[in-house]
Amino acid sequence: MFIKRETGEIMDKTSIIGIVLGVVAILLGMIFKGTSLMVLLNPAALFIIFVGTAATILIGFPSSEIKRVPKLFGVLLKEQKTPNISDLITLFVSLSSMARKEGLLSLEKQVEEMEDPFLQQGLKMVVDGQEPDFIRDTMEEELDAIEERHQAGAAIFSQAGTYAPTLGVLGAVLGLIAALGDLNDMDALGYAIAAAFVATLFGIFTGYVLWHPFANKLKRKSKQEILVKSLIVEGILSVQAGVPPRAIEDKLMVYVPHSERKKVKELISQGESVNG
Repeated sequence: MFIKRETGEIMDKTSIIGIVLGVVAILLGMIFKGTSLMVLLNPAALFIIFVGTAATILIGFPSSEIKRVPKLFGVLLKEQKTPNISDLITLFVSLSSMARKEGLLSLEKQVEEMEDPFLQQGLKMVVDGQEPDFIRDTMEEELDAIEERHQAGAAIFSQAGTYAPTLGVLGAVLGLIAALGDLNDMDALGYAIAAAFVATLFGIFTGYVLWHPFANKLKRKSKQEILVKSLIVEGILSVQAGVPPRAIEDKLMVYVPHSERKKVKELISQGESVNG
């Protein structure tokens, strides 16, 4: 048995549904309140919020991190390319059994067939006879680097969420200055004041419905990926140490919530039956 990464082409439905619901909630709220949707067609407000938010990001982050923004949107809108935990536990149980019977070198063929680079790298070091401390240090350093990159990506959206509402207030102030510049036409004044607050609407909406939730989702996906990779590290070192298959299963089961352990154990048993 060997692990293949998921294709990553499956869309993250919760992200898409959340964005759509957020937009629909605002639009329907405006309709129910009797507000014309045409007020949203305000170039000045759009410019202040979106260009202003982009400016804060460019000022606050180096270009090496800014270049990753398109990829971050891909992470947000697609499912993660991470192996399934139950498949990983089944894999390590199988590898442990094979290594105890035939030696660690017998794993070489299985290693070459694996598509997950982190898993493949670790098992290659085992087959090459590297020391356990070296393997752990190397893989944990990579985990730290991955986590740092993920935190930097989430920080971009957190900053956007922090400044967008403030830019909305700035846009409202600029609109009011323009509106109060001519008090002769009261009808035009009312429309101008209403238009002035469109920037505030855009700022609050993008900040608290898009950017902050985007940052939170990136953090959650990062946490899940680090969890899976931590399991891989422990599984690889256990196989190298010659830990019995059943003991590996018990050890790695700590990464599975109690409510799901029975189901995972059944899947592992099925996998052992198929491979055995």
